[in-house]
Parts: sequence; structure tokens; C-alpha cells
Amino acid sequence: MDATDSRSAAGGRGGRTSGTPGAVWLREPRRYRNSPPLTRDRIVEGAVELLDGEGTDRLTMRRLAEHLGVGATTVYWHVTTKEDVLDLALDHIFGEVALPQVSEDWRTDTCGLIHGWRAAMLRHPWAPGLLGRPMLGPNVLARTEFLQSALARAGFSGVELAAATHGLANYVIGSALTETTWRRTDDPDARHGARRHIEDSPATYPTLVASGHLGDQAWSDDELFTRGLDTMLAGLDPARR
Repeated sequence: MDATDSRSAAGGRGGRTSGTPGAVWLREPRRYRNSPPLTRDRIVEGAVELLDGEGTDRLTMRRLAEHLGVGATTVYWHVTTKEDVLDLALDHIFGEVALPQVSEDWRTDTCGLIHGWRAAMLRHPWAPGLLGRPMLGPNVLARTEFLQSALARAGFSGVELAAATHGLANYVIGSALTETTWRRTDDPDARHGARRHIEDSPATYPTLVASGHLGDQAWSDDELFTRGLDTMLAGLDPARR
């Protein structure tokens, strides 16, 4: 083993390297002469369980091994770093997003995928904050292909196709991130104080006061998201360009 191999082994087994997001999809998986005592699928399922319960900050390779009831070395045979685990976990939850049946209406197909994507992220509130990393897993790519195919059927191509995809992705990710963060940190007293701050300045914030900004709204998060998505798709309609 040369010096490079030594550093690689030290990083992989000792967990001293953080890894590179997305790299897990560019490596060949290890092969075994006999059936391994633990599968990658079970590792990913265990990671999602931990992430759902404790979030990304608490996830470590040692903690994951303990949760699975195995030694850390066993986990390292399948995944090299925590970044590998996060990449695999993200792709796993994308697999929960059902691919709609292709219809004649690109809006229907797009809405079905986007709503499913949002629902998956709300079930797994750690996920939205990780979606800036390279997304090369098969579940992610299949759903991205579905979205772009629907938009392409609407007549988008080139930079317009890229911009429409980018805008819709940012809308659903940003909405899910805001909603999950708000749920985690919401304090009724802080919300009331913020609302009073706005209401005390009606001349400065007339529209915010009139719309009940930061108050107890009559509209649910689901309704606001759906109306926002409808507005985006209406603006994207090729007939209006």
C-alpha cells in the first residue's frame, strides 16, 4: 500500500475525511466473495431513520453503526464517508415521489411531480437543506428527467427549459425549507410580537397589515403552495410567451 492508499484507508475507516458530496455515485461499489453481513440498502434505511429523528448534525458514522447494531468497520465496507450516506439517503427519499402517469397536459404532470416532491421533503425535514449538493442518484435523475420532459412537451428548450426547471425546483425546495424550519422553531409569543410590530406601523407597511402578514392566516400552507405553483405555471404557459 502506498502513501495515497494509506491516507485513503485512514480516512475511510477512521472517518477523518468528510468526503465530497456526490462522489458516491462516481465510484464502483465494492464486490464481495460471500454475502455481506449488512447491505447498503439497510444502511440507507437506518440513516433515514436517524435523520428523521435527529437531523443531519447528529448523524455520524459511529452513531449510524450503533443504530444498526454493527461495528463501524462493517458500515465502512459499504460507504466511505458521511457525505456518501447523505447522498444515498436523499436519493432514497426521492424514490418515495411517485412518477405520475404521463398525460396530455404538461401542467398536470408537472403539478403531480412537484406536489409529491414537496410531500416527501415535509416528511423528511432534514432534506431541503441538503439539496444544493450534486444530485446524481437514479431516483433524483429519473424525476428530473420526468419534469424536464413535461416542460419540453410544453415547448421549452435550451435556456428556457433550464430556467423553468430551475425556477420550479427552487420554488418547491424553498417552500419546503421555509415550512420545515418554521415548524421546528415556531414560537407563538414571537409570532405575536412580530405581528404587533407590523400592525403598529400601518403607514409604513399598509399592504402587510392588510394581508395579515405573520398573523394567523386563513389560508393553509398547502393552499398557499398550490396557489403559488398555479401562478408559476400560468406564467410559464407557452401561450403567454
